[in-house]
Amino acid sequence: MPSNPDLLRFVKEAKKRGFSDEEIKNPLLKQGWALEEVEKAFIELGIFSEEKISITISISKSAYNIIEKRAKKNLFSIEKQIEDIIRRSAVTGKSKTQGYDNIDDLLVSIFSRRQKKKKEF
Repeated sequence: MPSNPDLLRFVKEAKKRGFSDEEIKNPLLKQGWALEEVEKAFIELGIFSEEKISITISISKSAYNIIEKRAKKNLFSIEKQIEDIIRRSAVTGKSKTQGYDNIDDLLVSIFSRRQKKKKEF
C-alpha cells in the first residue's frame, strides 16, 4: 500500500526546501507518525542521504546579511541557501568578472575558475 499522500507531499516539499532527513523525520515522529511509515515515504520518493563534504568560506558581514535575508524569504537555512547558490552556479556557469549585480554573482565569483582580468595602468 502506498504511503499517505499528505506525508509524501510534506517530505518532498521539506527536502526541496533543504531540510535534512533528520530535520524532517524528528518532527513527524513527535507528531505520532510511525518510523516505518516515514521511512517508507522516503523510499517511495527515492530520497537517499548523500555523503557530503564540509567546506568553510569567509564572507563579509554585508554579504552574510543579504544571504540571511534571502534564506528567510526562501524558507532555507543559511547553509542551504549558500549550497543552493553554489549548486545553481555549477549548473548555469553564471559568473561576472566586473561588478556584481547580486549576491549570487559575488558568491559564484568566489568559486569561479575564470581568471579575473588584471587592470592595466
